[in-house]
Amino acid sequence: MVYSDIEAASRDELRSLQGDRLAETVAYAYENVPFYRDALDEAGVAPDDVESVADVTELPFTTKEDFRDEYPDGLFAVGHADVNRIHASSGTTGKPKIVAYSDDDLDLWREVMARSLAAAGVSEDDVVQNAYGYGLFTGGLGFHDGTEELGACVIPTGGGNTGRQLDMLQDMESDVLACTPSYCLYLAEAAEERGIDPRELPLSTVVIGAEPFTDPMREEIEQALDVTAVDVYGLSEVIGPGVSIECEEAQEGLHVWEDHFYPEVIDPDTGEPLPEGEEGELVLTSLTKEALPVLRYRTGDMTSLTYEECDCGRTAVRMDNVTGRTDDLIIVRGVNVYPSQIEEVMVDLDDVAPYYRIDLFRRGNLDRMELTVEYHEEYGGTHEELEDRIRTVLEDTLEVNPDEIEVVGPGVIDRSETGKVKRVYDHR
Repeated sequence: MVYSDIEAASRDELRSLQGDRLAETVAYAYENVPFYRDALDEAGVAPDDVESVADVTELPFTTKEDFRDEYPDGLFAVGHADVNRIHASSGTTGKPKIVAYSDDDLDLWREVMARSLAAAGVSEDDVVQNAYGYGLFTGGLGFHDGTEELGACVIPTGGGNTGRQLDMLQDMESDVLACTPSYCLYLAEAAEERGIDPRELPLSTVVIGAEPFTDPMREEIEQALDVTAVDVYGLSEVIGPGVSIECEEAQEGLHVWEDHFYPEVIDPDTGEPLPEGEEGELVLTSLTKEALPVLRYRTGDMTSLTYEECDCGRTAVRMDNVTGRTDDLIIVRGVNVYPSQIEEVMVDLDDVAPYYRIDLFRRGNLDRMELTVEYHEEYGGTHEELEDRIRTVLEDTLEVNPDEIEVVGPGVIDRSETGKVKRVYDHR
């Protein structure tokens, strides 16, 4: 059952709505954001030139560098007096990206998050344990407000404090857990260490996001916790979580709420739009944001789009699970590979746990890759046998040949208790 009728609107109806909203957004950004006025003038595009959604390709891109260059508030379309909330990215690769919300923006966010949770199968009768971090990170408050908008009960546990998470899951019989995929697996491990069978926890659904993951890792989560694992997608520069989500019925791609966010997929090298079904970089344009409208934001996330109607009855375009990021691409001795591709190979091996790390070094003029992998507790062979098997599979599947593969025991690789797990350590 859809939360909003627009989820099942015809393609013609959506295109008409998107065209009207795109024209309004471009005119609004031109009038209120000097950065966009200059960028549009430089591109030779006037607001009146935008007559339909097909004109989106004439607009200039916005990048993460633009957010940093305009730090802290150069992209705001309203004054501070009209800003009701501030969030920010982590800033791990430089200055954080500051994002602003007006009162209407917060209403919009609550609505798309409620819509997302409903698509994931969450109902107003459910108890949702929110283990995303609260604070400047958009995950915690985004899920919190959306859960309340839906009418469900929210437990704001936040990130970390795994012992308390397990207590609340058992004592409050939480139906839904919202957290990163890596934390799901960490929680299952912690439950076993406490003598709790994670499959006996009351959970029926986990809503996972905030980091790329593969279908084999999702299957690992579903088996470990006996749940349905639904992927959610969002980013602070656009709104936060709630841009798109899988439906519980099909789990075949994430429905983009395209009445509010217009998606494109482009060739990351040329910037040219790619056809339906072809993988490239996701670009998003906000259609209804007030405090911080964004035009053609290059997310860096690699995915593809399909417009075929879903089995659930929703007509909203679906994006594939994010397979990696353009800036996560590892190039070692001329071979291109994404960490998610290595993860998929690892998780497909029955004797390997879904935990690994990649260390990159430079020795002289040569790059060096070292891969550390954990074996499953049930594995009965030697480290050398498993290392040889991993090397063979990587060479056959990805043409990747790490300089060193080290197999270690369960729990040796650092876990993340509070947020996104780090897979790649580039020491070059």
